[in-house]
Amino acid sequence: MDSSRRFRSHRDRSQPEITPIKNTPQAVGFDVDHTLGIDNKLERVAFLRLLDVICGEGGRCLGTLAEESVRIDDLLSRQRSGAFTIDEAVAQFVSERGAKPSGTYTVRYKQMALESVPHFFVPQPDARLVLADLRRRGIPCAILSNGWSPLQQEKARCLAFEGPVLVSDALGAQKPDAAAFHALANALGADPHDVAYVGDNPESDAAAAIAAGMRGIWLDAEGVKYPPDLPKPTAVIHKLAELLALL
Repeated sequence: MDSSRRFRSHRDRSQPEITPIKNTPQAVGFDVDHTLGIDNKLERVAFLRLLDVICGEGGRCLGTLAEESVRIDDLLSRQRSGAFTIDEAVAQFVSERGAKPSGTYTVRYKQMALESVPHFFVPQPDARLVLADLRRRGIPCAILSNGWSPLQQEKARCLAFEGPVLVSDALGAQKPDAAAFHALANALGADPHDVAYVGDNPESDAAAAIAAGMRGIWLDAEGVKYPPDLPKPTAVIHKLAELLALL
């Protein structure tokens, strides 16, 4: 959806009625990307910068930067779905462009991505306020995110997030797998039914949390349609601050 249409849809949408959740959750889990903040395609940019390095060392581009961006987005989508690790994604990227895969390229890519976080990752305007309020109330919080560990942990540091940060590559399980959500409950020291999980993705966040026995709170902040074949979320919010009225 283009930005102007997305803005109009939010502007014209009536404010939801926020009703506290029955049997208030004792702990809260959060997704990171498009929930606590946005990273403005920093991983794509890191791959494009790596491409510049590869070309300078005798490799080749497979097309225009626009075409390369499409290929990179597809590569990252498959990596995030669990098809392969980020190290394997870098090796594939390097090999396809005529360079010999090596650990050096992987280190370069990760360094460029990590160094981009403070410049690219932008917290939701109310993220720090919400996290501070939950700390004040004594409600334990943790992050559960798909991706690779140092990158997601660096984003959490940008938020001054103080709780556990669980990332799929270190867990050996990723959303929507129930094992990832059970690991979250363990990290929070709570039973799954006492945990509310907040995320923007209907399938891998809200519905998956519900399937794992948690309360699935859907953050509908980007004009995405909730699939009718999925279980309804426990609650719907349109900005993070609305979470506080639910608890």
